[in-house]
Amino acid sequence: MTGGDAWLSTVPAGGRTPVLARAGQRVHAAPRLGDVIRRRPPGLTGSQWNTAARVVLDHVVCADDTGLPQFAVEFREPAPDAAARRVDRIVEAVTASVGLPLLRIGSVTLRAVDHGPGIVGYVIDARRYADGAAGSDVPAVGFRDIVGRLPDGRTGAVNDLGALARAEAVEAYVSRRLADPILRGLHVRWADGPVEGWSWVEVRPGAFLVERVILRTHRFSCGVDPARLAEDLSALAVGERLRTLENESPAVVDRTDLLDDIRRLGQRRDELVDGFAYDHLHQV
Repeated sequence: MTGGDAWLSTVPAGGRTPVLARAGQRVHAAPRLGDVIRRRPPGLTGSQWNTAARVVLDHVVCADDTGLPQFAVEFREPAPDAAARRVDRIVEAVTASVGLPLLRIGSVTLRAVDHGPGIVGYVIDARRYADGAAGSDVPAVGFRDIVGRLPDGRTGAVNDLGALARAEAVEAYVSRRLADPILRGLHVRWADGPVEGWSWVEVRPGAFLVERVILRTHRFSCGVDPARLAEDLSALAVGERLRTLENESPAVVDRTDLLDDIRRLGQRRDELVDGFAYDHLHQV
């Protein structure tokens, strides 16, 4: 082993049962960081390492043949408190020091247990496609832009994680459970690192289901633009909430508040990479 591999522990195939096996990789749920990394990396104090070693990673993806970790995925609240941010920074430093890519998903709705395997499976497929595993006969089109038959019978981007939610919104509108069938969204890139995706749908006149996802990528890439992925994940979260409309009264956002939130986001365009392209959404 060389480089970062020298610091990473192998996960034996006969050890921890994977929650998903896909494309020559195994997905393991909830290992401690101290079980993934052999020993304290250089540059960290003993206290920092003790803190990091106890952290439970939501999912670690390992190569099936070697058992070596390939990347990790964590699910978090979008706005963690100061103590959680401190731990997150330590984890980022540790994974960076050993070269372990990390994807952190901030969402109030998407959870590791319920949604993690599906999202991680999508990421595995996207990374494999980006690495050329689909073969040279595949047109030069990104994974997210592959066109095919959607769940509602239409033709569209089959690797849009929000495709099913968009179809469900139309069905909910037809059955008079929504005021508008269109699931709208936006995505932005903050200059200081994270990307953010929003999606919303009108449940009743002037009242919206709104989901926001913040992604932080640390040496992680899957061939799908992170900001676009964040928006797709926010649409996925809206779809999750649409399935509970008949069983519970959803928390909604007033039209005025949603418009104000979009305006405030636009007012921070100087903090965004490539500015703000959604001024037209002030008229939702």
